[in-house]
Amino acid sequence: MARSLNLVQLIGNVGREPETRYTSSGVAVATFSVATNRSRQDGNGNWTDEVEWHRVVAWDRQAEFVNNYITKGRKVYVSGRLQTRKWTDQQGNDKYTTEIVAREVMALDRAADSEDDDDWDDAPPARETRRPQRQSQPQRRSEEHELPEDEFADVPF
Repeated sequence: MARSLNLVQLIGNVGREPETRYTSSGVAVATFSVATNRSRQDGNGNWTDEVEWHRVVAWDRQAEFVNNYITKGRKVYVSGRLQTRKWTDQQGNDKYTTEIVAREVMALDRAADSEDDDDWDDAPPARETRRPQRQSQPQRRSEEHELPEDEFADVPF
């Protein structure tokens, strides 16, 4: 039986400050964009840079890590899977967005606000977010996280 593979690995720069939200059951969800680039030579021998933007969604502990340590401009490694979602805009038109559901996010550079170049333990301060209280009995979640239909309805692309 043939198997398939849905695996994405990126190394790039964070394009905007991550946005962290919490589901009604208290699960963290962080979204951010990563820019990757490549240089190529055109038919005339001139080199040009091409930039590709990737939407990334991190859940639970990875989302907490993103919230606390990942900021705009940082170089990151992201590993995960591609997911395409369908949603309806305010005019009733069907829209699609493809994003990377991160399994792993790692910062590859030092925090920008580190004053002492010899100190690798400096980290940016955690961003303030409002976290709802978890329900009294934790719910078991599968590895496959699905976004609720009404959350992230403001997806810009």
